[in-house]
Amino acid sequence: MEFRLTTEFVELDNLLKAIDLAGSGGEARQVILSGAVKVNGEAETRIRRKLRPGDRVEIGQQKVTIVAQ
Repeated sequence: MEFRLTTEFVELDNLLKAIDLAGSGGEARQVILSGAVKVNGEAETRIRRKLRPGDRVEIGQQKVTIVAQ
């Protein structure tokens, strides 16, 4: 799956909400802090991690690539 940026970056928690992997900010925060999210192959626990074109996010079987618009 690709996520097209409309701005310079998207924060990790906002990405999870935008692609319906979290129903709310609180749910996104819990998923991230649990260590279930990988960014570029490494576990990421920074809720506001800025994602830019080329970054890859994995949550379980779901894989998302950040692309420029």
